[in-house]
Amino acid sequence: MARSTPPSAAAAPGTGGPADSWPGKVLGLPESGPRSMSGIVRRIVALVIDWALASLISLVIGTYGAAGNFATLGIFAVLQVVFIALLSGSFGHVCVGLRVVPIRGGYVGVWRPVVRTVLLCLAVPALIHAKDGRPLHDAAVGTVLVRR
Repeated sequence: MARSTPPSAAAAPGTGGPADSWPGKVLGLPESGPRSMSGIVRRIVALVIDWALASLISLVIGTYGAAGNFATLGIFAVLQVVFIALLSGSFGHVCVGLRVVPIRGGYVGVWRPVVRTVLLCLAVPALIHAKDGRPLHDAAVGTVLVRR
């Protein structure tokens, strides 16, 4: 079957090919600056901050290491849901200048942080990315992690 465009034209600048693409372009987000899609480094730093906070709280209340760290995972999940519902981002997201927003705009609500956090705690959906560049736990609930 013949191609409608030559391979060199598909990647050439100005033709809408991969050279003109950036994370979030399909979603209508800017390439950089406020409301642009977050990069992987900021996501990982935010996750480390959130896990450290959950571990610290778990240590203070005496459950750190108990039941294979499921107590820490539970604390992490509660912190994620509460902070995202109230501040549009977890404590780590706020620290690194990110926020969770619905694709269609408006308030994140409560159900999105709950479902997003359950999927995040399963770990696998966070490692799988949709075609638009969002991790599966964001794509499943219709949110995107953007810069503040």
